[in-house]
Amino acid sequence: MFLKNLKKIAFLALTSFAVIPASAQDLLASQAPIDRTMKSIDSIALKSIIQKENSEVVLGANLYNEWSNQYTHKETVLPDSFLIDLRGFHMPTDRTNVTSNFGYRWRRQHKGIDVKVYIGDTIRSAFNGKVRIVKYDRRGYGKYVVIRHYNGLETIYGHMSKWLVAENQEVKAGDPIGLGGNTGRSTGSHLHFETRLCGVALNPALMFDFHNQDVIGDYYMFQRSTYQRESAVANRLRGAGAKGGKNNAEMELARQKPAKSAVAANVRYHKVKKGESLSTIARKHGTTIKALCNLNHISTRTRLMPGQILKYN
Repeated sequence: MFLKNLKKIAFLALTSFAVIPASAQDLLASQAPIDRTMKSIDSIALKSIIQKENSEVVLGANLYNEWSNQYTHKETVLPDSFLIDLRGFHMPTDRTNVTSNFGYRWRRQHKGIDVKVYIGDTIRSAFNGKVRIVKYDRRGYGKYVVIRHYNGLETIYGHMSKWLVAENQEVKAGDPIGLGGNTGRSTGSHLHFETRLCGVALNPALMFDFHNQDVIGDYYMFQRSTYQRESAVANRLRGAGAKGGKNNAEMELARQKPAKSAVAANVRYHKVKKGESLSTIARKHGTTIKALCNLNHISTRTRLMPGQILKYN
């Protein structure tokens, strides 16, 4: 019975192929290699597009014109405003003791935050990105790493005892990149952590809260016009006293006009929640939409993002 059924199936299959016209068979035969060729071309084109997009993303939201392993940082023109995506972050260390703030220290600019770590502590990448620099600077950073991130930031990790990554290596947020140390110009084991935009050092306290092991929100809106005041306030809220003198926040505020200092000390912030609008935020804080727009340098048509930080006074 089985052989009989098998012969029947074979006969039906042969007759079904015979029904197809010769021209159709020729078309199918000639089309097959074309289809394979097109799939190959599509695959190559798709890979090219993905590589191009990834390359542009690695360059940091189109803020940078080049990729180089030669310089640590090169300052270019900062945008008037830029929204930095802080989602998917990982704290560079689980230590919480900030020993020195961003700002003036010993009559010179300290362009990062110092966090107390011990030799051998794991140092991790703050965001997804690509390692641009792995070098040793005996008079400065010691053993350090520079990573360019997809959100436009570059982060610098200094004074490490050991590197765990190589230049041009892709890293994920939280990947180990080195071990804590006391190399270079350092008076004790610690992590010197910098955040830079277009090569310009920004106060990490505007984005990172080491005491609470968190970021300040899903996004940070950098504004050139208000950055200095916000930096001083961030030091006061999340920083520590500078070594060998006044608190960095106090020194920064002292450099500004008294009126601006008073305003900076009383600035209040609102973290945007899903579904909120300018009108609901204005009502909540007893202000107006116009006032919110003026304070944050936005328009009434600006789309608010959950996690975005807005000033409301």
